[in-house]
Formats: sequence, structure tokens, C-alpha cells
Amino acid sequence: MKPSSTTKAYAALFIGALAVSTSAIFVKWSQAPSAVIAFYRLFLAVAIMTPLFLRHRSELRGISWRDWLFSLCSGVLLAFHFILWFESLDYTSVASSVVLVAMQPLFAFAGGALFFRERLTVAAFGSAVLAIIGSVLISWGDFRVSGEALYGDGLALLSCAFVTAYWLFGQEVRQRLLLVTYTYIVYGISAAVLWLYAMLFRLSLTAYQLTDWLCFLALAVIPTLLGHSVMNWAVKWVSASTVSMAILFEPIGASALACWLFGEPIRPFQWIGGIFILAGIALYLWEKNEKGPLTAQERSGP
Repeated sequence: MKPSSTTKAYAALFIGALAVSTSAIFVKWSQAPSAVIAFYRLFLAVAIMTPLFLRHRSELRGISWRDWLFSLCSGVLLAFHFILWFESLDYTSVASSVVLVAMQPLFAFAGGALFFRERLTVAAFGSAVLAIIGSVLISWGDFRVSGEALYGDGLALLSCAFVTAYWLFGQEVRQRLLLVTYTYIVYGISAAVLWLYAMLFRLSLTAYQLTDWLCFLALAVIPTLLGHSVMNWAVKWVSASTVSMAILFEPIGASALACWLFGEPIRPFQWIGGIFILAGIALYLWEKNEKGPLTAQERSGP
């Protein structure tokens, strides 16, 4: 990978992390059920992408059955990630929910080592530990030992496992498909799964206020197209582990927005936690830059 590609990929991850930081805020603002919010987030994103996708539709003919299968898995995983995470926000705070979803490096390192034989260095492990300590510190005052909060925290943690698997599948498929083709397919599959979920539980798709519709549109444009799509572009050049590390910016952004908009205070532990997260990300990216990109042989192992 050329140095310019590396720089662009890291810049894309930074932009994507800022964009996804708004997701929990828009979900909190909407009064719609979690599955409905998730459905419109992806359905509207697909609608916006359609003109661009039609220009590249010829690529569909060359997609292998394996890539179709991986894209299907990605779409299903993304759908249930959104359902679980959005639902968690009804039971626990923004900071607690976002922080648990940000535990992705643990799942990504394990998945990358297990399925793609990526080698985990001491520096990478240390950076993950620093970032995760920082994430816990950010929401230290929001973790509550109560039935509702624990249920919400459990949903957020499970959604973290789902979204990490989504990135791992995407890491494989994005090596062969254009960004617009891959994201259009995955978002479309996700929207279809969420529509079926809404129909199964007889959730209304129309009876919502203007504020809800504005939140649906904002979720489609900002955290989805400017967040997930930008990160899906970057995952062609960097590993899912690197993407998951960049997403650790999200607790900082989400906590700051929650403080400003909802009056959720930022405590000293949360400031300290932000420093830990930034230090962890800096260590990880520095180690990656010093080592350089892995060759295909290194990534596949002996």
C-alpha cells in the first residue's frame, strides 16, 4: 500500500469516527422503536446511494457466491447490531452504551487472529488495553448495578460482538468489491432484515413525528454514509482491528455531545479516560506505521 493510501485511510477513519459519534444522539432524540429507527437509517441510506450504485451495477455480474455469502452475513450482523445497540440506549446512559460498543478491539483482535491469522503484537495489545481502560473511565460514573442498567449494558456488549463480526466480513469482501457496490448490498440486506423484523413484531413504519423523520434522515446521512461508508472504504487499506481502534474516538465525541445536548456531565474520570483512549490509538497507529503494512503472506500466516 502506498504511503498516500495509508494517510487517506487514516484520515477517513478519523472522519468516520466523528460521524458515528452522532449516532447515539439521534437515536436518543427519536421516540420510534429501535428496529424502526435502524430500518429507516439504512433504507434511506440505500435510497440516497441508488443513483450512484446504478452506474456500477455491472459489477454485480462478477460477484462470487462466497462474496454474496459474506455480504449476506455482514448485512444480517449489521441489522442486529443496530437493534441491540439502539435498544440498549433505552436502558442505560449514552456514555455506558457507547463505551461497551467501543470494546471492539478485543473482539476484532480475537477474530482477526482466529479467522485471518493476523499477528497480534505486544504494542497492539498494549494499545487496546490503554484504550479500553480509557473507555471504562469515561463512563465510570454511569455504570450502575441495577437490573435495567445491566440489561442495557448486556445489549450494548452483544451489539459490539455483532458489529465487530460485520467489520471482519467486510475486511474480506472489500478487497474485491467497489465501496458503493459492497455498502449498497450490505445496507440493502440489512434494511430488508429490519423490515421483516418490524413486520414480525407488528411495528408501525408510518406513525411518527417530524422530529423522528428528521432523526431517521440524519442517521442515514451522517453516521451511516459519512461514518460507516467512509470506514468501509478504509477497511480495504487497513485491517478491521485498525477500524475498531479508530472507533474508540466515539466515546469521546458521544460523551461530549450528550453533555452539551442532554446535560449529561463529563466527570474527571471521563476526561482522564479520553486521554487514555487517545494514547492507545496513537500507540497502535504509531506501531502500524513503524512496522509498515503486512504483506499477504504475513497476514495469512505460515
